[in-house]
Amino acid sequence: MAMFVHLTPAAHAARIRKSGIRAVSHGRDDDKGLFCFPVLPSYTLTHQWLRELARHGGPRGLVAVHLRLPDDEPVTVGHYSNRPAPTATTASEAVRRLAALEDPRGWEVFLPRAATRAEIHRVRAVRQVTGWRYFPGSNGTAPCTCYGCRVRGEYGSQRLRRRRPHPLDGPAPAPSVLLARITEAGDAAQLCATLYWFGFRRRGPIDQLAHLADHPDADVRVALVEAVARWRTPGVDELLQRLSEDPDEDVREAVEFTDRLNPT
Repeated sequence: MAMFVHLTPAAHAARIRKSGIRAVSHGRDDDKGLFCFPVLPSYTLTHQWLRELARHGGPRGLVAVHLRLPDDEPVTVGHYSNRPAPTATTASEAVRRLAALEDPRGWEVFLPRAATRAEIHRVRAVRQVTGWRYFPGSNGTAPCTCYGCRVRGEYGSQRLRRRRPHPLDGPAPAPSVLLARITEAGDAAQLCATLYWFGFRRRGPIDQLAHLADHPDADVRVALVEAVARWRTPGVDELLQRLSEDPDEDVREAVEFTDRLNPT
């Protein structure tokens, strides 16, 4: 029998003791199952995924579920990056492969079914500071604050973004700073760049930007549409309606692509 550990929110512990671990979809060709990792001599490597999973694990932390699988149980083993692609093998062979790796961080075993109550060996508490976050070897690497990497609502994310603002994904400067840039802008490019940051806000000073609807450069009027289209400030719908009749086709198309005048 091969021994594996499955990390799960502590809130699931009672249900798992009673009925085992459910198989859930993980986006692998619609396969349902569960991820686990072999129990190795190293406590840190065995529970390496804990800190990364704990980022979404709930307020009570995670627990380790030890389960015994038959040596010939079909599983897949691979790196979370899918490089190399996961390969089909048996439980005992998965343990042998991962134990032989010089650096098994980031590797995982996928069991394509649920784990029964009889296969649960024990459920126990684990140290919540074990393992890596974001990716193996991330310590000492500055975190990325782009829209694709950041986790919305994660603890400390707003402070991190303010300390390390992303050149394209913000956070946006304060409205007073942006309005000052509008006033001081010397050309259309500077106006467009400033309006870009207004687009990150949910509300804004529509009365102080409405005059840009008469700007002679169509690129500025397009940027104005994109900046205010998602605002929930009174007066936005009227401004968009006005711009929907703009003589420039690009401006009219920009308004058409918003969901304010054409809700789906």
